[in-house]
Parts: sequence; C-alpha cells; structure tokens
Amino acid sequence: MARSSITMLLVLISILALANGSYLYPQFYDISCPQAKHIVRCHVEKAVAKEARMAASLLRLHFHDCFVKGCDASILLDNSGTIVSEKGSVPNRNSARGFEVIDEIKAALEEACPQTVSCADIMALAARDSTVLTGGPSWEVPLGRRDSLGASLSGSNQNIPAPNNTLQTILTKFKLKGLDIVDFVALSGSHTIGNARCTSFRQRLYNNMGKMHPDFSLDQSYDVELRQNCPRSGGDQNLFVLDPVTPTKFDNGYYKNLIAKRGLLSSDEILFTQSQQTMEFVKQYAENQELFFQQFAKSMVKMGNITPLTGECGQIRETCRKVNG
Repeated sequence: MARSSITMLLVLISILALANGSYLYPQFYDISCPQAKHIVRCHVEKAVAKEARMAASLLRLHFHDCFVKGCDASILLDNSGTIVSEKGSVPNRNSARGFEVIDEIKAALEEACPQTVSCADIMALAARDSTVLTGGPSWEVPLGRRDSLGASLSGSNQNIPAPNNTLQTILTKFKLKGLDIVDFVALSGSHTIGNARCTSFRQRLYNNMGKMHPDFSLDQSYDVELRQNCPRSGGDQNLFVLDPVTPTKFDNGYYKNLIAKRGLLSSDEILFTQSQQTMEFVKQYAENQELFFQQFAKSMVKMGNITPLTGECGQIRETCRKVNG
C-alpha cells in the first residue's frame, strides 16, 4: 500500500512537471531510471579515485556549461558540419576536461535506461558527487533537464567569467544569469580544489594591470614561489594548485588563502581586496566552514536552474558529443 502511494505521488509529480515546462525535481528518474543516480556516483567515484583532479574538472564542466546557454550540455558537443564546438573557446581550450568520464557515464546509462537520462543531468549529478567525494557538502539535485541541439562558441567566450576580469565584470556576468553577489562569492569557493595554468595568472607576477610590476595584493613569498614554474614567457600550460594548503580537499581553505594574500587567480583575490561586501563574505566563510557549505549547496542548485531545456524542448542525446541523427 505504501509503495503504491509513493508511486502514485511520483506519477502526480511527473504530471505537474509536464504541465509546468520549466520544473525540475530530484525524483525525475525514480520511475523511468531508478538506478541513474547510483550509476553516475559509481563512475565519478572511479574517476576521482584514478585521478583526484577529476573532481574539480567535473565541477568546472557544469559551471562552464550553465553560463553559456543554460545547463543544457552544449559544452559537450564536438565540432560537426553544423556545430562549432564550445570546446575551442578561450575558457575551454586546453583547459576543460572530463569529457571521457561523461562519455562513460552516458554509455552505462544508455545500457540501463536507453534514451532516458540527459547529458545535462549527468553533469549536474557529477558536479554534486565530485564535491561530496572531496569532502564538501551534498544537496538534492533537481533533475529533468534536456540536451541542446547546438552550441555557442561566442557565448562561451563572452559569458564565462575570466581570471583577469574585474570584479564588476564578473558580477555582471553572474547577474545576467540570475545569480547574485552571494552566489558569486560562494561558487568561487569551488576553487578550493583543482588547478590553474600559468597563463591564467602570469600577468599578476610580471605585468599586473599593464603596469610592468607584480600584483601587490599577492603575498611576496608566494609570488617568488610561483615565478619558479611560471616564467615571464613559456610554460603556459604548467599547472598550479588553486589551494596550496589542502589542494584536493573541499573545505573553506580557499577563503583563508584570500585573507593571507595567497589567492592564485586575480578573480579570486579581488573578492578580498576590491569590495567591502565580498570581503565580509570571505571573512565569514573563512571562519565558518558550515556556513560556506550551506551557501555553496544553495548556489549550486540555483546555478543548475539556469534556463534548462524541459518538456519537449531539446532532446535526450544518445551520445553526449553529438545531437541525435
């Protein structure tokens, strides 16, 4: 009787969701593919165990997808006769990764539940699982997104916040996606794990703001340490951990680093140096990890709700790298 009641409730939720074309909810696959979340989690666990850096890569992939055309898996599409891939944009070229992991998850889901689970939902779940696996918070992931029929190279180049953007430029990019200053500071905390390339912060070491001197908001000893593997020319792809204290642990160390003038990217450090409001959030999160975790989870759900394709819009791709037939 109880099982029957639960099934009826899920059916009712599904009917309501169809009536409301933009509604996402965590139970979306409970009937059509009840093992979906487990399959995603198992593959993410395997990938992160093989390479700890993959957790940050999968989290970043979701972010870079949502900020272009909404959370629609457009970032996963390869070049084709009609599509210019977002993988070639400045923010993604030689940087975005984790595509093979998404491919493996999709293949497993197609075997279990053909043409049911979208690539966009896979990325949303993988981002959550990556956060949890590295010690961060968990949250219920609203599901029901569908996959785009195209990509936007120009959108990828223009909409994704860049490491050299001013605070106001980044905040504007967030606001255009329905996100606010609280989301900006909290989501930046994802830089508690992962790596950045020398080319992403070189100007801070040698030519900050085009003035031929280093960024004085960068700790001097940290500056010297970074210069050893990030020369004035060459070494563009050399990798540096974003959090030198706990590089593979999702914690509030990122904010502590900003206070100590050891934020790697300019777009990170400006949270503590260029706005009283963002500075206060940095201090709060540095002092209270649980507060950061709570807000990060809320902001991830909010980001995951950026203009999803639902109902009859888009499609459920059979392969994440190309549109169906």
